[in-house]
Amino acid sequence: MRIPLSVLSLFMTAGLAFGQNDKFTVKPFEFDPSNTNLVTAAWLGGLGCPTSTVVAAFAPPTFTTITVVPFKDTTCPTGDPRDKKNEGLLLAKTGPTNNNASAGATINGVRGEVLTEVGFDIRNGTHCGAGAPRFNIVLEGSPTIHFVGCAAMTTTSTGLYGQRKRATAAQLAADGVAFPPIPAGSRIRSIAIIFDEGQDNPTPSELGSGLAVLDNIDVNGNLVGRGPQRNGNNEGGNNGDHDDGDDDHGDNER
Repeated sequence: MRIPLSVLSLFMTAGLAFGQNDKFTVKPFEFDPSNTNLVTAAWLGGLGCPTSTVVAAFAPPTFTTITVVPFKDTTCPTGDPRDKKNEGLLLAKTGPTNNNASAGATINGVRGEVLTEVGFDIRNGTHCGAGAPRFNIVLEGSPTIHFVGCAAMTTTSTGLYGQRKRATAAQLAADGVAFPPIPAGSRIRSIAIIFDEGQDNPTPSELGSGLAVLDNIDVNGNLVGRGPQRNGNNEGGNNGDHDDGDDDHGDNER
């Protein structure tokens, strides 16, 4: 059977797109060198921002029958099309901030790229502070860690789920968003997300929950809304991708 060139071109383009996205992964880790067992990090199904799904709604007026209807939260007009389980990234720190422990995630597959944008979706009722959750960004040619906190980023959309937070290259280069500022045109050496503020450091959005739930992690407009996969599929690999703090994240310092 002959395949039209236009169809073949479409398949090739789609393959390239998925290949480019697949190299960008977000892997949870726990930094807990004293084994306090007070931090956790994991991608979990059902916690993410629903970009395109359905709900089984009880139909009026009797509310005795169920109607399946489309549901899309305005917080996340775009998302990760590969996420089939509506995963969200749970980062939690129980107890005080003054504990040498943190939850986080390393962002892989971005080294060498020019940084143009970072962000994520954060669930309502969870912690969005000046210091956590935050991006720790290291640039090529420098050991400096640049902090970009949740509260410093711009809210670009809201909804029942929460807020979409973004910081553009221009904002990162200006005062008040990245500390210290990140010059435009800088290339990425490493990026991690860090959550190290405990229950004694509440924000207006929560009263000491000590946790954040994130989704659609954004670097340069590429969104990741699921954990690293095993065997190239969407089954498994979401809850077991923790570290014991062995990797050189360099991220618990502030």
